[in-house]
Amino acid sequence: MRLVVLGCSGSGPGPDSPASGYLVEAGDARIVLDLGNGTFGALQRHVDPWRLDAVAFSHLHPDHCADFTALVVHRRYHPHPPYDAAARPLAVHAPAEAPDRFAAAYAPSAAERAETDLTDVFAFHPLTDGGTAEVGSARLTARRVDHLCEAYGLRVEADGRSLVYSGDTGPCPGLVQLARGADVLLCEATWPHVTPQWDEPPTGVHLSGRQAGEHAAAAGVGRLLLTHVPAWYDGEELLAEATAAFDGPVELVVPDGAYEV
Repeated sequence: MRLVVLGCSGSGPGPDSPASGYLVEAGDARIVLDLGNGTFGALQRHVDPWRLDAVAFSHLHPDHCADFTALVVHRRYHPHPPYDAAARPLAVHAPAEAPDRFAAAYAPSAAERAETDLTDVFAFHPLTDGGTAEVGSARLTARRVDHLCEAYGLRVEADGRSLVYSGDTGPCPGLVQLARGADVLLCEATWPHVTPQWDEPPTGVHLSGRQAGEHAAAAGVGRLLLTHVPAWYDGEELLAEATAAFDGPVELVVPDGAYEV
């Protein structure tokens, strides 16, 4: 299994990285986890989008899904498609509101929203807590996590290897359960644990670097990769927090970085 980082900037694209997006090569499957601002361009450096087997969205905040509209254009209007997109719709695993939300984002106007239907080139599958899906020889599992909207952590398994992606979440047992024994936990670390604004981070929003390390330790993962650091925070500070809480390997991911799982 192989993870390629399309973008890792938290809360929006930064000067050095697109927002959140990850390509996972798992067995014979190519799966994208999230497709935030700027990630569709990065995706094309690593794989032909026509070769994707599925796209999965942890939640529907724009920094995790805004470039879905670019994927719509690519599949509908590419002048030389390698196959009929309507005959082979791309699987989209996402929160239940995704078909309506994505149609609203793509519609030419609010008045035309009702007539905008994306199911000609996409097959939508709603995520559920504990739900699974087979993508080629890989298995995708979702668990609800604690964020400001319907949000899921995602686990990809293939050939005896496992990668868990936290999506956006505050501290929650669901992430620990999902990540139990995983080879790699790709986990958000959005802010320092202590700031001038708080002595403890707000609940139900994001993880601090320390909390990312604590979740990795509680789940007994083999390796922790930190992501989703906003441009206004110091990733090295969050790395130090995570390293102090988790005694396994810890690393900050970088745009276009490739990681073996």
